[in-house]
Amino acid sequence: MKFWITVRIALRALRKNKMRSGLTVLGVVIGIAAVTAMVSIGQSASALVQSQFEAIGTNVIVVLPGAQHRRGVRRGNVQTLTAADSDAIAEECESVRATSPLVATSGQVVYANANWSPNEIWGVGPDYLTVRNWQLQHGGFFIDRDITSANKVCVIGHTLVGKLFQTTNPIGATIRVKNIPLRIIGVLETKGANMVGQDQDNIVLIPYTTVRKRLQGSSFNNVHAIMVSARSVSRMSDAESEIFQLLSERHHIGPGQPADFEVQNMTEIANVLGIITGTMTALLASIAGISLLVGGVGIMNIMLVSVTERTREIGIRMAVGARSRDILRQFLVESIILSCFGGIVGLALGVGSSIGITMLINSISSGSDWPVVISLPAAAVAMVFATAVGVFFGFYPAWRASRLDPIEALRYE
Repeated sequence: MKFWITVRIALRALRKNKMRSGLTVLGVVIGIAAVTAMVSIGQSASALVQSQFEAIGTNVIVVLPGAQHRRGVRRGNVQTLTAADSDAIAEECESVRATSPLVATSGQVVYANANWSPNEIWGVGPDYLTVRNWQLQHGGFFIDRDITSANKVCVIGHTLVGKLFQTTNPIGATIRVKNIPLRIIGVLETKGANMVGQDQDNIVLIPYTTVRKRLQGSSFNNVHAIMVSARSVSRMSDAESEIFQLLSERHHIGPGQPADFEVQNMTEIANVLGIITGTMTALLASIAGISLLVGGVGIMNIMLVSVTERTREIGIRMAVGARSRDILRQFLVESIILSCFGGIVGLALGVGSSIGITMLINSISSGSDWPVVISLPAAAVAMVFATAVGVFFGFYPAWRASRLDPIEALRYE
């Protein structure tokens, strides 16, 4: 019961000086708001990076052609990968779920009187959607017969549907790429923009043999890259090792010789970016935390002033029987109330700021889709820290008030 009486007395004392109390908690409000907003924005960035790598595909490993070396000098990449390498990886590597060759090309897409330049035109294999973890919205995808016969078919992204067909159903329509007619057999599900704002739906997928033979007029079987999907995240390292060993045997790479290919694990890149964004979040939170210390110093200063102003009141309370611990508790409770109130207001302000900043980023950066992430652990830590600020910076003024001599306090003018 005495505790609630102490709280009531503390609230009454704070209400008498509303302006001073408000200015006292301002530092804590700004500190908590800054920490909450910075941590939330940092975690939004981390979530965006993670979602973008998930959009690339499921447990993706990319095999690229290696560099040609002559007399120890790097002389650029050579096209050493073939579609047969992709098939061999899918068949012989136990940790691999699916593979797809990649052949890049470019050009305008023409339909009737409309034309459009996609961001990407890829020649791919039948398992490309499995590797990329991408679904079809309408129609179907390539089959082995389309690859073998280099059939003139394609699958398009949602952006091309809007630019070329608008409300017309594109399935079965024929578009032209480099004057080669291609029949549309499928439409991809909407995937949105990637982490740099590039529209992933502005894409055309064609059998890689069709790109090589019909669009590029090439009789070579080499490909620009091979995308590989491991069976699980835990088997990524095994899949890398198996791919490296298999391609070394197929390409006759001897011990100690440089490989003519590179195996890149997208998970490692995602982890590195995660570490970078996490470090930046911690750095921003640390900088914002300085304002909490400033707010704590403000609380201590105001409480010391309050002790000086209320010295006679403290003497009267001690004269009528109040003990030193009662005085200590009263001023400590006042300090904690100030810091906790500032923490609650700062938390609400920080959440609102993080939402507003995220919306501003999405509105300024066209195509970006920053998620709104409110970290509950960060909010809980912020409130605990606010309480700790009240206890730490309020203890000395409270202790000083409790150590006053009652007689000297009654004489104080």
